[in-house]
Amino acid sequence: MGVVFCGGAGVRLRPLTYYVQKTMIPIGTNEKPLLEYIVRLLRHHGMTEQLFLVSYKARQIVNYFGDGSRFGVRIRYLADPPGVESTGAALVNAFKRGLIGSRQTLLIYYGDILSTLDLGSMIRFHREKGAVATLALSSGFPIPVGVAQVDEKGRVSGFAEKPVLERLVGIGVLAMERSALGSCAEAWKEGEQMDLMGDIIPRLIRRGEPVFGYRTSDYWYDIGSAEKYEKLDPEIIDGKFSYLFQASL
Repeated sequence: MGVVFCGGAGVRLRPLTYYVQKTMIPIGTNEKPLLEYIVRLLRHHGMTEQLFLVSYKARQIVNYFGDGSRFGVRIRYLADPPGVESTGAALVNAFKRGLIGSRQTLLIYYGDILSTLDLGSMIRFHREKGAVATLALSSGFPIPVGVAQVDEKGRVSGFAEKPVLERLVGIGVLAMERSALGSCAEAWKEGEQMDLMGDIIPRLIRRGEPVFGYRTSDYWYDIGSAEKYEKLDPEIIDGKFSYLFQASL
């Protein structure tokens, strides 16, 4: 089952997100919502059961996607807990409310990420490793600021403007077993914040649970800020994602 985080207010995308839910911002020359690319990617890899965790301007999402039948999928919606704006709490809330099946592997996707990630290959890797959680990882991430090397006297010995980080970084997509949420649900109290990547994943690692990293060179792009959105080339998007629309429903 695919689980998509759609609840964030998109503060870094303001003023656009004063009027539009961040997952509904138009991209590509046909100006389809970002979330439609995610829905179609999930469906392309066989994930026809999708759960949207919503909050801010949720009605825009519901009005466009409905029950998902127009896209060949089944979409359910769950509002984030009142006063809670954290991914982990939204996920645990879905678990406690019985919206996550008893023996399901979840494909969790952050709603401001655009990617061509081979989700099927990632799920196979996850199952072969017997993992409770598998993070999609990529290298070559461009740091958006200059980086300085400074000696003990404060003298700058080197400077690189927006260097490429060769360390592996998370790209906002992961696979997780339902069982991984059990202890988190017991520890979570209604109204508390709990972040998926900041709290739940480190908790699993501390407990010695099998958490793996799936390395990918597939295209991905974080549209989490106005600057990143402005730099998104519509024609490049059309070229990379045309396969999702060739058999358009």
